[in-house]
Amino acid sequence: MTAEHDDLVRSQFDPQAAAYVSSAVHAGGEDLGSMAAALAGRQPGIVLDAGCGGGHVSFRLAPLAERVVACDLSPGMLEAVAGEAGRRGLANIEIRQASVEALPFADASFDVVATRFSAHHWRDLRGGLAEMRRVLKPGGIGLFADVVAPDEPLFDTWLQSLELLRDPSHVRNRSVVEWNALLDETGFGPGGTTSWRLRLAFTPWIERMRTPDLHVRAIRALQGRADAEVSRYFAIEADGSFTLDTALIVRG
Repeated sequence: MTAEHDDLVRSQFDPQAAAYVSSAVHAGGEDLGSMAAALAGRQPGIVLDAGCGGGHVSFRLAPLAERVVACDLSPGMLEAVAGEAGRRGLANIEIRQASVEALPFADASFDVVATRFSAHHWRDLRGGLAEMRRVLKPGGIGLFADVVAPDEPLFDTWLQSLELLRDPSHVRNRSVVEWNALLDETGFGPGGTTSWRLRLAFTPWIERMRTPDLHVRAIRALQGRADAEVSRYFAIEADGSFTLDTALIVRG
């Protein structure tokens, strides 16, 4: 991952850390409950929350683990996570600043590795997953949740375009097929996938990333020119709100 892209990610997320901690979209969702359910009966010792963002995976899994390491590029995000963990009385969460593509941990350090709504910002997704696999103990479990790209190229192009206009640190939403291929390549064992549709209210989605007015107008212009098929797939609403696909992949 280049220093330039790292800097862009930090510049996008540092000022908005509090917004991501309080974001209803990030704080809720069936995937968080499914992550916790995937650990039922495991009693994990140490969990890595890679690209932790607002820390919602850390907050959800901390009561189930001995220790959670919340890792992110953004110092602002990590400070916000530490503050919120303190307010919630979650003393077993610690923070660590690092790129997922160069994790500063020894091999086989974690019982669980997890990432949620972060990987579409990684310049080298394969490298990040390889690092997560390296630090996972034998017999450990990987939890991977993100917005996923549709298999249909038309819909995929629309999704990537809206994402990039909103946030220039966006790299790519991968399809479930791409995700599973990369997880196979990087050595994760078999598992399963659960998918959901996620509605994004337009105004909070834009405000959370401080999207410039010019780009907001471009997004709305694109939505206004969407054909019927695109409009139906993303359930584009009059105010710009829309719905996309997310998935949780659980792998050994």
